[in-house]
Amino acid sequence: TKRELALYYKAIADWILPHVENRPLTLLRCPEGYGKACFYQRHTRDIVHSAIHSVSIRDGKASAAYLYIDSLSGLIALVQMGVLEIHTWGSRKDRLERPDRLIFDLDPDPSLPWRRLKEAGETLRALLSDLGLKAFVKTTGGKGLHIVVPIAPKQDWEFAKDFSKSIAERMVQMMPDRYIATMSKARRAGKIFIDYLRNARTASAVCAYSPRARSGAPVSMPVHWRELTEDVRAKFTLRNVPEHLAHRAQDPWADYDRSRVSLSKAMLRRL
Repeated sequence: TKRELALYYKAIADWILPHVENRPLTLLRCPEGYGKACFYQRHTRDIVHSAIHSVSIRDGKASAAYLYIDSLSGLIALVQMGVLEIHTWGSRKDRLERPDRLIFDLDPDPSLPWRRLKEAGETLRALLSDLGLKAFVKTTGGKGLHIVVPIAPKQDWEFAKDFSKSIAERMVQMMPDRYIATMSKARRAGKIFIDYLRNARTASAVCAYSPRARSGAPVSMPVHWRELTEDVRAKFTLRNVPEHLAHRAQDPWADYDRSRVSLSKAMLRRL
């Protein structure tokens, strides 16, 4: 219910707000519930609530008003709009053209065991570490994993996309029988698609701690790398995440902001 979702955001506000505030949003709205018609919304012509703000973003020759929030009140207002999923840009409104994160979506063929997905995440983590980049992991609320890299907002979108593409292609070069970096579904049987395309301007990815519009309300949950000893993809839901966070001894992403470094041409050359 809307009430249950609102109470969820109230309980976990301190955890989700650092990841959602002041970022342009793409919202999945399901006014009659996830089982009926849902639609994505990025733009607005009207301010729907005082806690939901807009920022004008130029796309080509035209500009459009994107939504963003910066408070618990904004989260609750989204709930009232029937928003079940919150997806965020990789940059904030004050530095729109300078992304501050990279996201790699590891999307496995459904036939693959958990072990293969876990190994893919760890291989990608090691490759990023060799470049001096620290990787964090979260569930997607679906069948994959998100590997998230905080970066200093110094390079533009084109560089970020080219860099992430090079990372994905390097993974494919290392193990072409296991990974693919193209969207061709015909060639993805038995492989893991390393989706780097979320690192483009106007692209977005589901926000950490956002529920998904699916049965059981699974949550995109940040986890420790050591938690991947078991399949955690369906472990976290809207109803158990608040208690889980309340008993966590340490935030697995505690040093997320302190881990930012600048992407460089030297890193690209090493790839």
